[in-house]
Amino acid sequence: MVISVGAGISESGYEVYLNRSGINSIDLPREKILAEIGSNLRLKFLNRGAPIHITISSPNASMFTDFFHENLYIVDEAVLPIPIRKESEEGFFDLEIISGYGVMKTAMHVAVVHKIRPIIGAAEETTLHPVPHGRPHFLMIMMGIALVLYSVWLYSNIEFLNTASFIILITGALYTWYRQR
Repeated sequence: MVISVGAGISESGYEVYLNRSGINSIDLPREKILAEIGSNLRLKFLNRGAPIHITISSPNASMFTDFFHENLYIVDEAVLPIPIRKESEEGFFDLEIISGYGVMKTAMHVAVVHKIRPIIGAAEETTLHPVPHGRPHFLMIMMGIALVLYSVWLYSNIEFLNTASFIILITGALYTWYRQR
């Protein structure tokens, strides 16, 4: 069982952020990835953008696990448990993560150990983008209304519609900006 050791780790395992720093980006935990012999290495993939397809493979892990390859389509988040064999010895293996159908590729070095000691005082990592909740974002709604008003202004030449669309767009942007936590 993986125990909370740092900012990139939660109680359920290590957190890997997708689409956080750019399109198809893969942000790995900053600290060393540890897996305890006889437990599961739990990777929690958190998507901060559009749904993404990733491929996880482990070409050199056959001494430690039966896991070899997995394809995932992640809308919000997904957890991938990788079982570590009880009879394996200490060592290491690599996990390769590919996103965007080969556009981005990264490797994660995993150390297999007997027992993990927790480090007290782990800080939570803040997200850079709003978390999707399954409903339209307020800014997107305001942008849609502004687009409709602007399009009507183009055909009708009623100046009020142009001004209203600009004010609605700025209001939506300011509301979103100041509402962030």
